[in-house]
Amino acid sequence: MARLLIGLSLGYFLVMLDTTIVTVALPALSPSLPAQQWISNGYTLTFAAFLLTAGAWSDRFGAHRVFSVGLVSFATLSGLSALSFSTPMLIALRALLGVAGALLVPSSLSLIAAAYPVPAARAKAMGVWAAVSGTGLVAGPLLGGLLTEAFGWRAIFLVNVPVAAVAWTLSRSAPATPARPGRIDVLGQVSAVAALSTLTYALTESSWVALLLAVTAAAVFVRSQRQPEAMLPARLFCKRAFPLGLVAGAIANFGLSGVLFVLSLYFQEKRGYPPSATGLAFLPLTIPTAFNPIFTGRMVARFGPRIPAVSGFLLMSAGTLTQAYSTSVALSVVALALLGFGVSLAIPSLLAAVVAAAPPELTGTAGGALNASRQTGAVLGVTVLGVLSSGTSTAFALAAAAVVLLAGAVLAVSTF
Repeated sequence: MARLLIGLSLGYFLVMLDTTIVTVALPALSPSLPAQQWISNGYTLTFAAFLLTAGAWSDRFGAHRVFSVGLVSFATLSGLSALSFSTPMLIALRALLGVAGALLVPSSLSLIAAAYPVPAARAKAMGVWAAVSGTGLVAGPLLGGLLTEAFGWRAIFLVNVPVAAVAWTLSRSAPATPARPGRIDVLGQVSAVAALSTLTYALTESSWVALLLAVTAAAVFVRSQRQPEAMLPARLFCKRAFPLGLVAGAIANFGLSGVLFVLSLYFQEKRGYPPSATGLAFLPLTIPTAFNPIFTGRMVARFGPRIPAVSGFLLMSAGTLTQAYSTSVALSVVALALLGFGVSLAIPSLLAAVVAAAPPELTGTAGGALNASRQTGAVLGVTVLGVLSSGTSTAFALAAAAVVLLAGAVLAVSTF
């Protein structure tokens, strides 16, 4: 069972690694801020857009099959990304990588739910899942900086291939999950992808036309979900922990991804850090995510999700605000550590609460919905805080993120 849990966790590890390993390499990939945003958001955009669909596919076709396809696709596309010869080609491959990553997350959550049917044991297993994946946050900035300096940016994509191979080997014993009969909600899936992708484009490029298309696609999606075979069934919303948990997840990733993006550029362009030093600077943030989720899982199993979730948002807000007005390296270390401990308290709590609120046959869909909202928040964080940072100052952008994270704490109090 332990081998299976590690194999499933490595699937999400790949997703997190590929998010953060690119962050410190952005200046080497392109000197243009819009290009840097699209290299970062191209992956996050499709990952967010296809998570709902991936969750529905996991429940419809079987989580084990979807997880395996995701791993093979991720390894193949990572190898192709290393061979990219232009910025548009790299952005396109990153977008496809996002689709492959989307297949891995809800399917791994569904397989964990099937392997650990007892809620307390499931909460602990999800803590391990979050901890292993959290090491992707630890390894990403540091490994990205070292590989970029030593071998060039292409090496940051090649590292995904052996990790995917190990994950595939360890997860072969995953339990079979029953496929849910019924037709596929094509209209719901297409409109969800269209709404999320055009919204991201609208925010990144300040396009009112794209924003109008996003609103239209979202309206089509909401209307399509009234049918019996809806991709996001109405019974998921019977417990308030589900919809409010989605909003809280978006807020958490808004702060995390936005702060990582802003600080990566700030450390390199304003303070003159090389990529390897930038990766080291993020260690106080990323190290707690490698071990603290295990303790968070135990806290959730014993006390429920409210205390760790609220505490996590408060720590994230305090750390971000401290970093906004940091005047020394020591203060930055404290600020980033607060943010790291906050992330590793909040996110596992939200995962456990949202999955527990869903019917057993819809755990893949619930996991996909939560991670879709989280990644949508990540896209918004990179876009909004990137604009605030370039238009005003890094301190103002971080202070704004701290306010949003404080709102997350208030929401968690009322939700759980």
